[in-house]
Amino acid sequence: MPSNGRISERIASIAESATLAVDAKAKALKAAGRPVIGFGAGEPDFPTPGYIVDAAVAAAKDPRFHRYSPAAGLPELKKAIAEKTLRDSGYSVDPSQVLVTNGGKQAVYEAFATLLNPGDEVLVPSPYWTTYPEAIRLAGGVPVEVFAGPEQGYMVTVSQLDAALTDKTKVLLFVSPSNPTGAVYPADQVAEIGMWAADHGLFVVTDEIYEHLTYDGVPFTSIATRCPELGDKVVILNGVAKTYAMTGWRVGWMIAAPDVIKAATNLQSHLSSNVSNVSQMAALAAVSGPLTAVDDMKSAFDRRRKAMVEALNSIDGVNCPMPEGAFYAYADVRGLLGREFPGAAGPLRPQTSAELAAMILDTVEVAVVPGEAFGPSGFLRLSYALGDEDLKTGMDRLRDFLGQAKK
Repeated sequence: MPSNGRISERIASIAESATLAVDAKAKALKAAGRPVIGFGAGEPDFPTPGYIVDAAVAAAKDPRFHRYSPAAGLPELKKAIAEKTLRDSGYSVDPSQVLVTNGGKQAVYEAFATLLNPGDEVLVPSPYWTTYPEAIRLAGGVPVEVFAGPEQGYMVTVSQLDAALTDKTKVLLFVSPSNPTGAVYPADQVAEIGMWAADHGLFVVTDEIYEHLTYDGVPFTSIATRCPELGDKVVILNGVAKTYAMTGWRVGWMIAAPDVIKAATNLQSHLSSNVSNVSQMAALAAVSGPLTAVDDMKSAFDRRRKAMVEALNSIDGVNCPMPEGAFYAYADVRGLLGREFPGAAGPLRPQTSAELAAMILDTVEVAVVPGEAFGPSGFLRLSYALGDEDLKTGMDRLRDFLGQAKK
């Protein structure tokens, strides 16, 4: 967005969230009566479990929650998050080290705003979630992309990180399971990367929001637990959105050393104050409750994951590794670029994944997110967090259309 003098250059320079833009366009077309299948948004199609909704209803009726509450979060929720972190990650923290935020995105923004000075560099493994670089830039930092392709399972190596290190590097961003690729780093690699960061005195900001969504017996490994040498230089970001189908409730959190949390809380006290008390009580029910509903959702995601990857890999020119976590498939479509596809006004030859994604939406009404949103061109991200019938319909359309490509 160009600055016209009315809008600050800092805000005008922010790129629109590509994933939300694709989802919004797909929903607008559906509202207009078009049979669009949306693989764009990372949003479970399940309703929030009933016991969580019941907790919210009860909170809404309680006058205690009709007033301001502490900016850092309700004490009972902070305590439950600390207990949940010990339960799920084996990482012990005091409730005072927890800051409850308005969704995971606010936690991401506040983490970088709290840690970075102008010009500080952040190593960002690529492909990355589209918001990370923008949050880093808003904080005055410089994102430094470190790309890992499908040939290495979309996982960066210590040698790659070492090559990108400069005297301005302050933070390593670490995300496993990954959005957009679904990659899950094995424990030994997590430890190696953590030790490398500790040896260089870097902060590690680790986003663990997909911790419960792993498949095929692959375990989640927290870098905070696997590498205690990081000490007070690890910041954990998490939330209830993905695990509990609570994307609209807007509750996330940050866990960090006391001085970092104190500073981030000060920021939030001016930025937004407390998170909705009703949503916080819903989150309390989620993090302190059973994982039965989560396991049921994961079984459905697993079934859809296998169906999607099988369909993608049946298309000539597409290569899609089997994701081990989250609910995304990240397909390498470089083999389709430059090929000829049938179009209503004549043959089409997309040269980038952005052009390919636009062509797919216009031609067969399937919404996917191009690789440009997450790093280099040549890839498509597809979420399998949608119903089985829609997934099959969408994949059939993709397979039929992309299968017509001529070299």
